[in-house]
Amino acid sequence: MHERLAKNVFASDHLFADDTPVPVLNPGRGRTKTGRLWVYAREQRAWSGPEPPAAVYMFAPDRKAERPASHLEHFRGVLHVDGYVGFESLTSKGDVVLAACWSHARRRFYEVAQATNAPIATEALRRIAELYAIEAEVRGQTPAHRLAARRNRSKPIVGAMRIWFEAQLPLLPGRSTLAEAIRYALSRWESLTRFMHDGRIELDTNPVDR
Repeated sequence: MHERLAKNVFASDHLFADDTPVPVLNPGRGRTKTGRLWVYAREQRAWSGPEPPAAVYMFAPDRKAERPASHLEHFRGVLHVDGYVGFESLTSKGDVVLAACWSHARRRFYEVAQATNAPIATEALRRIAELYAIEAEVRGQTPAHRLAARRNRSKPIVGAMRIWFEAQLPLLPGRSTLAEAIRYALSRWESLTRFMHDGRIELDTNPVDR
């Protein structure tokens, strides 16, 4: 049953991926060690896709990059991911592209805003919220409708945000948490803006996080 489900899910061309630590009994030592539970989810309801939601869970003893590489050996398409750099190796052959998570990028600015109320962090949150407001309006619509709305309304916000980030970065201490948050976003900009080119792509990995 698990093999049939996995084959069916990995045949999709848009998936969400994540992993979480799980305690594993270490026989003979009387204590537990930390393993990883990798999950790959298909979720198409946001764009009225034909396939039902489904998720596959794969256990691994660690978080090495070869774990998702092995799980996704036959996957071809768009993979929604968090900031884990191990996913980058999947793109080497050109048949997997990564869609980065705006929720993870936003979290860094949120933490700064909560701790210091820094105006730059607050402004970043406001700009990201504008993108999410548009997404809320088009949720459940067809990919073509979603893509048109994004190109008409989200594209100017995204373009202005990148220019603004690049202008703010030199004004900040290089090792500050806020500078790190901006660099995190800019270093993933191509993957973060993948949603501008495909109406089936989501802004974040929240479907699999849930």
